[in-house]
Amino acid sequence: MEELRSKSVTELNEDLVAAKKELFNLKFQNATNQLDNTSRIKEVKKNIARIQTVLASQN
Repeated sequence: MEELRSKSVTELNEDLVAAKKELFNLKFQNATNQLDNTSRIKEVKKNIARIQTVLASQN
């Protein structure tokens, strides 16, 4: 969390876009039975929520 709080809003927005793309790819891989580590989906969702929380507190 401290790492996220030290970033600027533009950096956080870039991280958010990248995390959402990763989540989309993970979901796609899961749907086609190519994903081995399904717990990664949960990790990425939590990371997205963390980024959104920090963004909301900075506004």
